[in-house]
Amino acid sequence: MSEVVLVTGASSGIGAATARRLAADGYRVVLAARSEGRLDRVREDLPTDALAVPTDVTDLDAVAGLVDATLDRFGRLDGVVVNAGTGEQPDVPLSELSLDQFEQVTDVNVKGAFYTVRAALPAIRERSGAVVFLGSYKGKYPSTATPIYAASKWWLRGFAASLAGRVGPEGVQVGVVNPSGVPTAFGGEFREQSNDDRLDPDAELSIEDVADAVAYVLSNASPAAVTELDLFREDIYERF
Repeated sequence: MSEVVLVTGASSGIGAATARRLAADGYRVVLAARSEGRLDRVREDLPTDALAVPTDVTDLDAVAGLVDATLDRFGRLDGVVVNAGTGEQPDVPLSELSLDQFEQVTDVNVKGAFYTVRAALPAIRERSGAVVFLGSYKGKYPSTATPIYAASKWWLRGFAASLAGRVGPEGVQVGVVNPSGVPTAFGGEFREQSNDDRLDPDAELSIEDVADAVAYVLSNASPAAVTELDLFREDIYERF
């Protein structure tokens, strides 16, 4: 029976591309995001058995219900891709950045990641499965434009490494994929331009590039584990 992987933030962008890639590899996929309509459209395009569960990852009870729905449907959970994320308006002085933006970035990127892992980990432990986090280039290098987003991704990497220290000896793989910029609708909520509008698709990574990296991390079998995979555009260090 094929493995089951849960993907958060799966209604568009990297999350949807990851769901498509995993389904093409034969995984049964559980898709989670807030938008039921967009989730259903992604699910309908997948070639394997899939489940769409509208979920706000900042709601602890909703995330617990998401995992329960997964186990009710498939009876197992082999992996989770912690992808849901958001960012603040760039280049705003900290004294002028709204607390709503700070709290939303923290709620989604930090609390949402923790809630997802907290709920999913018992089932993943039973399968000696995998946890894959979507990090960021900005989680390894300073970002003067988006310090709150960057800090949330630095936290994510620290959490992932610490989690690996706990569950790695039990056979659970924990990895982080750190992409540089990807043209998606990310950032549209608080920014005048989303990454789709701001980034040149011919010069940046594609969502499929990132999905391939996630699939690679998931594909490793114990005792091998890709703990961190940096996926940057080839000229990324020129900015230094």
